Amino acid sequence: MKKNTIPIDLKLRAVERARFAHQVAEKRRLIKQYKMERERQQKLEEVEEIKRLRKELIPKAQLMPYFDRPLVPRRSEKQPTVPREPKFCIPRYKTIKCCRCHAMT
Repeated sequence: MKKNTIPIDLKLRAVERARFAHQVAEKRRLIKQYKMERERQQKLEEVEEIKRLRKELIPKAQLMPYFDRPLVPRRSEKQPTVPREPKFCIPRYKTIKCCRCHAMT
């Protein structure tokens, strides 16, 4: 058989709970502060990296193509396309069916 539980003093329980809630709130505040500091450091590093890259990367001119060689066009190896006649007739299943058309025929 279980022993009877001893009732806890409610005031003592409330004080302990308040202390625990304060610790949890302090821990969350520290985590949030740490995260904000880390994001700020990361942004500063990115800005410094961009500044460094802009200083290092000097725009370079493209080389001019050689115009002294004449351009000789070559015939394509592809076969020419075969032309087809357009189909102007409309198939019967695509015609519009209405009452007047059948009445006239």
